[in-house]
Amino acid sequence: MANPVTVSHDVIVIGGGQAGLATGYYLRRTGLDFVILDAGTAAGGAWRHGWDSLRLFSPAGYSSMPGWPMPARAEPGYPTRDDVIDYLTRYEARYALPVRRPVAVSNVLQDGTELRVETDHGDFRARRVVSATGTWSRPFIPDYPGRALFQGRQVHSAHYVRPDMFGGLTVLVVGGGNSGAQIFAEVSKVASTTWVTVAKPLFLPDDVDGRVLFERATARLRDGPGSAPVGGIGDIVMVPAIIEARERGVLKSVRPFERMTEQGVVWRDGGETAVDAIIWCTGFRPALAHLAGLGVLEADGRVAVAGQQSMKEPRLWLTGYGDWCGTGSATLIGSARVARDLVPRLQAQLSRPA
Repeated sequence: MANPVTVSHDVIVIGGGQAGLATGYYLRRTGLDFVILDAGTAAGGAWRHGWDSLRLFSPAGYSSMPGWPMPARAEPGYPTRDDVIDYLTRYEARYALPVRRPVAVSNVLQDGTELRVETDHGDFRARRVVSATGTWSRPFIPDYPGRALFQGRQVHSAHYVRPDMFGGLTVLVVGGGNSGAQIFAEVSKVASTTWVTVAKPLFLPDDVDGRVLFERATARLRDGPGSAPVGGIGDIVMVPAIIEARERGVLKSVRPFERMTEQGVVWRDGGETAVDAIIWCTGFRPALAHLAGLGVLEADGRVAVAGQQSMKEPRLWLTGYGDWCGTGSATLIGSARVARDLVPRLQAQLSRPA
């Protein structure tokens, strides 16, 4: 039995992170009645779960939400995780965005001419729903043979906090993206650490930051899906911690192991290594379980979209999950660009006669 319906809106945005707030900024300018439902206890979205030393790899001015640039830091260096959380908190308040939290959405269902959003605070109804729940709550770990046997510690980058938790241990850091490189760089200072990547990592020049990275990824996607790295933004930015690791002579990686054992891993040449802990920096999958009731989930766990609009349920829109629903939509600046395109199209759809 459904929960009592509390209220109906023109639009419900599910998720109050950067993609949800960017969408809210543009919805606010339309005059549509909307609400943002966020499962978190405070503003900041997935940034609240980043590791302690996490920094952006672009300056504040290139990591901004629509309408209000991120303030420049008083100290040298790129914005920290806490800088971003503070910025998103103040951004939400600055535009008086109608965020309700903590409200956990469990299901979205068709309900006549509207969609019903079931939550732990009752049911909501809307003419349109924008799903912006991101990926943080669905960390991905490859299913290596023997992984369940491993007796050591396993932690995904989603739950990694700081390097001293691994001091003196033998550690594998698995994953060749920016997260893997940054975590390897700091853990390698306190532990015997091996960096495991599928292929030799691609490093940007020292003087190239996230501005160039984003534009390169955009160009690759424009030139065709096969020309972009996995995830669309795959080159490693040489932030100070990674440069320091290179200067220590440790910025090297090895190819993946073949299987896991109770005490460690077995490499492809048959050699074995005893391991105390593995940090999986192997990415995320879109958090879309709440859309299963709409029958829109494909075999790959995604939703087929035209732009950001679901092809099977046109009243559903998606943003913030990766390049498949908008170039760079899982980044601060990318979420702003996607929202700028999404909201006018959604508004036009609502204005057409039923």
